[in-house]
Amino acid sequence: MSEIKELINPKTNDHYFCHESSYVDEGAEIGEGTKIWHFSHIMKGAKIGKKCSIGQNVNVGSKAIIGSFVKIQNNVSVYDDVYIEDEVFCGPSMVFTNVINPRAFIERKNEYRKTIVRRGASIGANATIVCGVEIGEYALIGSGAVVTKNVPPHALMVGVPAKQIGWVCKCGVTLKVQENNLYCPECQKKYKINNSKLELMN
Repeated sequence: MSEIKELINPKTNDHYFCHESSYVDEGAEIGEGTKIWHFSHIMKGAKIGKKCSIGQNVNVGSKAIIGSFVKIQNNVSVYDDVYIEDEVFCGPSMVFTNVINPRAFIERKNEYRKTIVRRGASIGANATIVCGVEIGEYALIGSGAVVTKNVPPHALMVGVPAKQIGWVCKCGVTLKVQENNLYCPECQKKYKINNSKLELMN
């Protein structure tokens, strides 16, 4: 996890916006230019990078780490041991978890499983990310999908449980096949698949 800690190390400051209905506990670290909207709670120890948008009714746990330029839409809870890198999009009411077998009458705080969302990934509205997985860079999780295993970079995932149905460009557009390779119809980037991994062609 050292690469994430190096990537996001915001200093506590007062140069961010927080709506009067929200709470930022003392000891939380909020980067410059971040905006925290209505009815949200940022707990002590939480780390949020610069120029993020934290929507209405968002809870960020004390051991959660959020990078810079992240957009978290309404009604999302970022629990302890969830690590979100830069430029990630979390859609409305999507769900993170951190315990694989919760019981109300058994405390399992020492059994939290780390969830990592890599740079530039997008998670659609009402999707569920089961704890302990890693979502690769620029992956796209469709609305309502339930992710139960690791997601490769640039993968397009849909369904319950989520399955890969294609690849997406860095810009978020689904790639199309051209002469045994893949290309983006929007930005014209070209990719190839090498050992089941997507690679940008020069």
